[in-house]
Amino acid sequence: MIWNYQAPWWLPGGNLQTIYAAKLARRYSGPVPKWTRQRLNTPDGDFIDVDWRKDEIDLSPERPLVILFHGLEGSSSSHYAQAFAHETHQRGWYMAVPHFRGCSGEINWAPRAYHSGDFEEVGWILSRIREQHRGPLYAVGISLGGNALMRWAGEMGQTATKYVDAIASVCSPIDLTASGKAIDAGINKWLYARMFLGTMKPRAMEKLKQFPGLFNPHTLMAAKSLYEFDQVFTAPLHGFKNTDDYWARASAKHGLSRVQVSALVLNACNDPFIPASSLPALNQVSAWVKLCQPEAGGHVGFASGTFPGDLQEMPWAVTDWMSQHG
Repeated sequence: MIWNYQAPWWLPGGNLQTIYAAKLARRYSGPVPKWTRQRLNTPDGDFIDVDWRKDEIDLSPERPLVILFHGLEGSSSSHYAQAFAHETHQRGWYMAVPHFRGCSGEINWAPRAYHSGDFEEVGWILSRIREQHRGPLYAVGISLGGNALMRWAGEMGQTATKYVDAIASVCSPIDLTASGKAIDAGINKWLYARMFLGTMKPRAMEKLKQFPGLFNPHTLMAAKSLYEFDQVFTAPLHGFKNTDDYWARASAKHGLSRVQVSALVLNACNDPFIPASSLPALNQVSAWVKLCQPEAGGHVGFASGTFPGDLQEMPWAVTDWMSQHG
């Protein structure tokens, strides 16, 4: 194991580790990370907004660049993005956060949004950014973004090395069926599914104003689970038959044996969203893939240190691994 995370004594359990990191833990030390935005126009007449970390370090083009793909309803303001911004600043690296469509604060223009298996989008973004950067390029995907990134790596095989030097997924639901069922069940449905639906439903309704008749608004507003939301919105808008088809085809797990670029797959075994039984085993991945499955950490939690703790240990571990394997 490349990193044996140990949760502080004052932060027990996966749910507490998840919620505390997102809401209360220190994300960085020093000044608040600042971003400058670049808009990329997509081939289908839409756009992708990329936030680049802006600071006083004068970086040469040969220095490493970290591309961070955010999770469900995430952005450059997410706790993990800010923690990575601090770590890359400390290392003197570039960092950029591409926003999946509709997540940058402005509704996108096309009759689509984003989804967990959006590997073609990931590939297009990486190819555009590779055109701008000559130095080492590392890609990190958090949760949903990590599944899409690993899905891309599985599809690309050895060709992935033309675009990235190493990749990592953090707390990614690489078995979407197992994770979808977990988040829609028991206390998770009340704690997390309800929270996600609270932002996903209004965003979907904005999309309906752009494209009347795109879906049934009454069915969507009645959805009480991610499964039901994906059935009405995510699956049909992105070419899947239904939620079951989406979760099966978009999962990265079945493609991990085809990955041919240095890849780290990091999952906490007590992640409330992702059952430990669904995590990949060594015989399910290629020799290029390194599995790291610490017992604790929750879902993108990993706070450490004396109370109130901070979130710097995980970004340090991931970027340190990348610096050695890129």
